[in-house]
Amino acid sequence: MRFTQLAGSGRTHRKSSHLGAWLLLSGFLIFVAVGCQTPIKALVGGKMNLGGKMGVDGDIRMSGEMVTVSRSDNTATPIRTVVIDGSHGVGGGRIAIVDVDGLIVNRNFSGLNSMGENPVALFREKMRRIECDGSISAVVLRINTPGGGVTATDILAHDIAKLKQCRNIPVVACLMTTGCGGGYYLATHADQIVAHPTSVVGGIGVILNTYNMEDTLAQYNIIPVPVKSGDKIDLGSPERTMEKRERAILQTMANQFHDRFIAQVRTARGHRLAQTEEMLALGLSDKEKDLQEEDFEDEFDDESGRDLGELFDGRVWTGDQAVALGLVDSTGYLDDAIEIAGTMAGLQPNAPVVLLRRDNDRALSEFDVTPNSPMSSLLPLSIPGLDRSKMPTFLYLWQPEPSFVTAGG
Repeated sequence: MRFTQLAGSGRTHRKSSHLGAWLLLSGFLIFVAVGCQTPIKALVGGKMNLGGKMGVDGDIRMSGEMVTVSRSDNTATPIRTVVIDGSHGVGGGRIAIVDVDGLIVNRNFSGLNSMGENPVALFREKMRRIECDGSISAVVLRINTPGGGVTATDILAHDIAKLKQCRNIPVVACLMTTGCGGGYYLATHADQIVAHPTSVVGGIGVILNTYNMEDTLAQYNIIPVPVKSGDKIDLGSPERTMEKRERAILQTMANQFHDRFIAQVRTARGHRLAQTEEMLALGLSDKEKDLQEEDFEDEFDDESGRDLGELFDGRVWTGDQAVALGLVDSTGYLDDAIEIAGTMAGLQPNAPVVLLRRDNDRALSEFDVTPNSPMSSLLPLSIPGLDRSKMPTFLYLWQPEPSFVTAGG
């Protein structure tokens, strides 16, 4: 009897399973049959440009233009000039806005769905485009960066100088949120510098980020065993404590890069700097260190052993303070910088303003930025200090933690 009940129960279970399967299959077939008859509606705003073949079964109603561009880096379009909406000037010369945003490094930003380009390569391409475009009569450098690599910054500065030599057109720098380190270095190559009243300006200094992880590695019983030829080839390695002689070598290099920065500021801004003894005590070389240390107790740089004064010890200033110090010419906004550039070029008021963009870049207002940051960096999940360790080079950079720079683009 018990066996019969179990067998009957099994047959009942199998019948229920078969019935459920048939019901699921029937429901799926009904969904397909009815769903295919149901129209799908989509709202698309903006412009779309479709290339290739597309087959459509049914009616499509569209109004306006539709442009959709999705390109990988190796198929990116060349830089072109785009007139900003609302720029109504007709005829005459045009004013180009060239943006310098984020860290200045000579490498591509990489990451998930990265759209980041090499900032140095992108800037060079824009400069060449301006050199070849005779309709551009003035340039506004829209700078929003805490700086970056010494060499990368110097390459961009060289391109600015080359443009001015080739075209002899006015260049005006407009400092946005941050114009420090390499950003300010670039600004000194412009004919005029405008800063927002709330801009952070300065950071005239050099930093090389090194770390000593010897004790940390030892905690995990990790013992570095380098095989090297050349006693100083691992100079600055985080695997061991840096020797005093090695630190002196790196400090000498940092001082030389700093002197180069200071010399550029003195050449470009010397006649506009505040004429106070404290601010001109630069100490460009040992021969100039004839000032009494007690006169500058608060300004003595223990790390480099040099009296630098207020302007050149790496500190930052507000836009208003920078004007008083002579680091910038005036406070204002991007519109003011554009107006100054147009006046210097002898253009009519409301001259056309253009951005230099690829086909898929935004160019709707003067503040639109070329996308240069990968999606993964939009989430600042990096360990403090790690971003600096990824840049083993001398930097013209002011920023407590570069993670937040990359997060902000």
